[in-house]
Amino acid sequence: MEDSQPLKTTDKQKHRPLTPFRFTRGLMCLLVFLSTSVMFLVYFGPPAVMMRLASVHYSRKVASFLFSIWLSLWPFLFEKINGTKVVFSGNAVPPKERVLIIANHRTEVDWMYLWDLALRKGCLGSIKYILKSSLMKLPALGWGFHVLEFISVDRKWEVDEPVMHQMLSTFKDPQDRLWLALFPEGTDFTEQKCLRSQKFAAEVGLPMLTNVLLPKTRGFCLCLGVLRSSLDAVYDITIGYKHQCPTFLDIVFGVDPAEVHIHIRRIPVKDIPESDSEAATWLMNAFQLKDQLLSDFKTHGHFPDEGTEEELSTLKCLVKFMMVISLTAIFAYLTLFSSIWFKIYVSSACAFLSLATYFKIQPMPIIGNSTTVFKKKKI
Repeated sequence: MEDSQPLKTTDKQKHRPLTPFRFTRGLMCLLVFLSTSVMFLVYFGPPAVMMRLASVHYSRKVASFLFSIWLSLWPFLFEKINGTKVVFSGNAVPPKERVLIIANHRTEVDWMYLWDLALRKGCLGSIKYILKSSLMKLPALGWGFHVLEFISVDRKWEVDEPVMHQMLSTFKDPQDRLWLALFPEGTDFTEQKCLRSQKFAAEVGLPMLTNVLLPKTRGFCLCLGVLRSSLDAVYDITIGYKHQCPTFLDIVFGVDPAEVHIHIRRIPVKDIPESDSEAATWLMNAFQLKDQLLSDFKTHGHFPDEGTEEELSTLKCLVKFMMVISLTAIFAYLTLFSSIWFKIYVSSACAFLSLATYFKIQPMPIIGNSTTVFKKKKI
């Protein structure tokens, strides 16, 4: 069987050839994703953000519901259009928990495959990422990251620590669903980065890892320290690809990957040490386990205890796809052919989203806060 053979990780051939059909289909998918994202952000983004003046909780519920419909297009692309097999293994996890996710970072698209799990658990609109600040500058997508309250960092602890603490403090309400995703390695894995990580490990007496980089523990400890009382568990997620790691364009054109394997360890938050030093040691041990899991994956082609999640429903995916397309068509018609007031609204919405994202502005409730209407996060 294929799964029992060693993986050819040095094979640079794509799983599927880039045919004219795949190229055309990929361009069409990219056009659909960009156009629908802009329309959803322009028409739903400002109202969802401004609802925070009345209630942060209900603003998040509205944003989660609306944008989960759009985000569901991505698992639909991965699993139904591209035909990528997504295999889940490890612990089965209950739906709708409040969790902190720690994952390895093999390539630039790892974070997108977490949507496949979140969709199955009813938490697609509640997943938030800690990501590098340069991604907030992406056209339109940066607006979405801001509306969904992703935490941007500069990877300079003296700058990032107060920003992270401030944002994390707003996520403590147990009534709000939360999947907070953190990649403790801080960057995607390459052989060159691995050699530098191993050199540093040898100098300071830390474990020598071959499939992951040494994790940065301060961000993890901060997340856990601020949110511990409101979290149910930590999901330790390990991602492996057959036969090589895909790029963003690979998944757009459907040439890679053939399979994505996602292994989940669910750890109740009460089982993780409370002190920062012990939590840091726990994280280091978790990454040693990831390293061994990935070594076994290279040998056997799969993680242990497969089959913990069912396949996506094609019918449900198609219904959400049609909802997105229908709403986008309505918004496009209103923008292009209806009253001039819609054109004015669209221009104003774009300006609002640009300024709010650039200055990291999040409205705060007026009631109960008589002195501050807008809360500007420190840059």
